[in-house]
Amino acid sequence: MSEPIVVFEKVNKWYGNNFHVLRDIDLSVAKGERIVICGPSGSGKSTMIRCVNALEEYQEGRITVDGTPLTDDVKAIEAVRKQVGMVFQQFNLFPHLTVLENLTLAPMWVGHTPKAEAEERAMTQLKRVRIAEQAQKYPLQLSGGQQQRVAIARALCLTPKIMLFDEPTSALDPEMIKEVLDVMTELAGLGMTMLCVTHEMGFAKAVADRVIFMDQGQIVEQNTPHEFFNNPKSERTKDFLSKILGH
Repeated sequence: MSEPIVVFEKVNKWYGNNFHVLRDIDLSVAKGERIVICGPSGSGKSTMIRCVNALEEYQEGRITVDGTPLTDDVKAIEAVRKQVGMVFQQFNLFPHLTVLENLTLAPMWVGHTPKAEAEERAMTQLKRVRIAEQAQKYPLQLSGGQQQRVAIARALCLTPKIMLFDEPTSALDPEMIKEVLDVMTELAGLGMTMLCVTHEMGFAKAVADRVIFMDQGQIVEQNTPHEFFNNPKSERTKDFLSKILGH
């Protein structure tokens, strides 16, 4: 096996003095591995993946991303953020910028990419998420599913090694969920390392190399999709799956 690209070692995080949101998280993610993280609301799933690009700080333990330990060091955080793309539940697009401008903003300002090159790269990613024809529109002229595909393209414009998805379909209408999951499935096929918090179990079965179940800030169970769904070990996992899959 190659060196893991993300490593959590005994990571603990508290909100305030009393809410222990992550408890002794140990997790090693291989390059190109696709992991789906599920669990009840408040189980620490989103907090865990947000630690990977230092959107959340942690108090104990150690996180290493692509060989760089995540500390308070601003340079280390910047280095890691260049490798990590993030797609949120809410699309977080700038409403006053066109789709194309939303995609070129960070590469031009942060990456000092020349405008023509940034636009060319943006169009390549918009084609990848099948939305190139919307480049000159504003986000609010698009459907929710289209806006989320723009958000994915925007993350890809910084050519990340790792993509984080934080419940990317939970704000969407049912008929738009598939178009976003289709794009994510295609990305998975390109060998991108993916950490995805989602309740879309069909996507987990189709795409994940590993499914992780979290509850009360802990990783309760992890396995291949086949084993996870057909042969869950923990009672908490069985209970969660019976609620979410309805059997």
